[in-house]
Amino acid sequence: MRIAVVILNWNGKDMLKSYLPTLIRCSKLDDAQIVVADNDSTDGSVEMMQHDFPDIRLIRLDRNYGFAKGYNLALRQVEAEYYILLNSDVKVTPDWLLPLVSYMDIHPDIAACQPKLLDLKRPDCFEYAGGAGGYMDKWGYMYCRGRVFDSIEKDEGQYDTIADVFWATGACLMVRSADYWAAGGLDDRFFAHQEEIDLCWRLRSRNRRIVCIPESVVYHVGGATLNKSNPFKTFLNFRNNLLMLYKNLPEDELEKVMRVRFWLDGIAVLMFIMKFHWGDAKAVVRARHEFKRLKPEFQNSRNENLDESSLTAIPERSDFSLLWRYYAKRQKSFSELV
Repeated sequence: MRIAVVILNWNGKDMLKSYLPTLIRCSKLDDAQIVVADNDSTDGSVEMMQHDFPDIRLIRLDRNYGFAKGYNLALRQVEAEYYILLNSDVKVTPDWLLPLVSYMDIHPDIAACQPKLLDLKRPDCFEYAGGAGGYMDKWGYMYCRGRVFDSIEKDEGQYDTIADVFWATGACLMVRSADYWAAGGLDDRFFAHQEEIDLCWRLRSRNRRIVCIPESVVYHVGGATLNKSNPFKTFLNFRNNLLMLYKNLPEDELEKVMRVRFWLDGIAVLMFIMKFHWGDAKAVVRARHEFKRLKPEFQNSRNENLDESSLTAIPERSDFSLLWRYYAKRQKSFSELV
């Protein structure tokens, strides 16, 4: 098979029952297969798959390895030219696959792409996790076409053009298998959150393009596996973001960015305290301590990434401060930022 749509599941039985039938119905290409990889679920997901979807290939992992390692272990068992990493809480639309495959087929310089991601609960709005493609500012803060921090735009066709992006969402990420493994796959030390951004950064630094193809549309529930306000998610996002910056920043930027981030993360702690979000405040402090502890383990990865890099000035990485633009200049949408 040329195309493998791979869902990594952990205790997502209800999501699979809800959205897998639509995926099967809307993904009928001769050279495509659907695979469900289960991260040792305890909610009866495996039994449900075996009973309700016996024709879908099921890969059973022996424990919950998280998003990154779970996908790496599963994808090593899948033979395909293209992988599509798809969340269990994504509802696809008819012919969603065709625009992605067709565009990738005729553009060999593109390593990965994503469709337009809309909110299943508010179908006229972009979804937080990826919108119409993601970017990063100079200090490591992420934003999307259609979403800047918590400001979500309505989809009025304003981002219906194919565009080069810095990162494609892990909720629905199509990537060439050759590029995936050449860049080292997802970093399983991240466990979950921002590992797809780290992968896309490595791909871009190797001068491989990432694009959003809005002709393909999917709907994402979002937050189905880990609540947005969960302190553990805050911890993972802050820790992994710092690790990603350390792994990928050019040498002439690293010291300055890390110095600025020290103060910005301190401000984040104060903001959480002012909102009485004690768990999130502690999570940021813990994330910085964990980053400091893990940093030596990532030195070899940093050296390898810099050695393999052929594109240090990545156009989709903005040279402005997103915090300043958003909070001081009140630029709340992608179109205002650019």
